[in-house]
Amino acid sequence: MNTFLRYLQFLSLGIWVGAIVYMAFVVAPAAFTTLPSMDLAGSLVGVVLTRLHWLGVISGIVFLGAATARGRSLGALARPGALAVIAMVVLTLVSQQVVMKKMNGLRSQMGSIEQTPQSNPLRRQFDLLHVISVRIEGSVLLLGLAAIFLTVRELPH
Repeated sequence: MNTFLRYLQFLSLGIWVGAIVYMAFVVAPAAFTTLPSMDLAGSLVGVVLTRLHWLGVISGIVFLGAATARGRSLGALARPGALAVIAMVVLTLVSQQVVMKKMNGLRSQMGSIEQTPQSNPLRRQFDLLHVISVRIEGSVLLLGLAAIFLTVRELPH
């Protein structure tokens, strides 16, 4: 059973971290280089990012459930790998429920981000939120890499 629980931990982290890497280095660049407008590319990336976020939350729950079962107590959630995953889940939820919701509202108000001048206050707010979103995703990726390392380093129970 212990082997299966460790497998679930690594599988969930591998899926989540791999999906972030794929999104950042394949999907987003491809969307912005092949679709006919930045607005369409942004819409596609937004949909994919939302799905990535929910995949991440589910992966985090699987990891934390397996960690708790392996440790046979909630105290297992205080281990460094689990703490990194908790931070990943929190950041992902903040990105999805706060940052992206605000970005979507601004996108609706502007109609077209591409056609809105960068000096427009709505566009400036959108651009700032985009920077925050990218930093959150980068932080989740780094935490994921750290969680993998910290989980590998744990002694088996």
